[in-house]
Amino acid sequence: MDSREAHPHGPRRARQRQRRVRRARFAAVGSLIAVVAIAAGIVFTSTSGPGPAPKPSHEHSNGSVDQGASGSISYGAATVPILTYRVINVPPAQSNAPPGLYVPADEFSAQMEALKAAGWNAVTLDQLQAYWNRGVPLGSRKPIVITFDGGYASQYTNALPVLKRLGWVGVENLQVNGLPPSEGGLTDSQVRGLIAAGWELDTEGISQSDLTTLDSSQLSYEVTTARQTLRDRYGIPVKWFSYPSGRYDAAVIAAVRTAGFVGATTVIAGWASPRGDRFRLPRLQVVGGTSPSNMLSQIASAEGNTSAPAAYPGT
Repeated sequence: MDSREAHPHGPRRARQRQRRVRRARFAAVGSLIAVVAIAAGIVFTSTSGPGPAPKPSHEHSNGSVDQGASGSISYGAATVPILTYRVINVPPAQSNAPPGLYVPADEFSAQMEALKAAGWNAVTLDQLQAYWNRGVPLGSRKPIVITFDGGYASQYTNALPVLKRLGWVGVENLQVNGLPPSEGGLTDSQVRGLIAAGWELDTEGISQSDLTTLDSSQLSYEVTTARQTLRDRYGIPVKWFSYPSGRYDAAVIAAVRTAGFVGATTVIAGWASPRGDRFRLPRLQVVGGTSPSNMLSQIASAEGNTSAPAAYPGT
């Protein structure tokens, strides 16, 4: 007897089994394709999505930024020189001030032209902070910060036109009770003119007091009141402090931090670094009689120093 006759449903069952096997194979292949598609979508999203996820903050209380596991700095890593000037004019005939504090306007102009020719571009401390903390670009040229202490009118009349011609900005460190206009100090309208030109306004405090000699209440007043007064008067943040005559110690730094400043500048020669204490940023003082080439050499020779002592020497 033929086996097909003995099992009349055999061929049909065999075909059914074959169909089930094919369906199972198709299902398995479909599942595999789906898995591959999902994995590809994840990779695509992580590599070509709308942009990188926000970077977590790695700042310490001193404003410095952590290093990564490889030793590289998070976000902007470049060290940056900060220059400081006072009077942009020739010394008056009967001045008792050190002549080095006076940089004539033509000398200042030549120095700025030399900086530009050497590939530098002036930025503010706020821009530098954004670069260090969040990687905000500072442009293709080398960044440098140009600060002005003392609130002298010549900073408006002589320095502003030079920087404006170059498309640059400066940082004005203003004393609230500084020189009156009758003695060569900035007028209110001149301060507003600097701000309108894109300059950053910061402060040296209420007066020229040596902050290291003040008690805690006087120190708090000098620092906190100065910031609040300028914020209210000009409607700007006033985020940085410049130690009067460069003198500071641990108590002064603590008061500046408590007042809400994000950092402070010294007169210790060197370059500012994202690795360093933001409340002890080095600066390079440019004195009268400095040729453009000597200024460039001064900047280059100070690059290796990126820290300042815990207190101003001698305090």
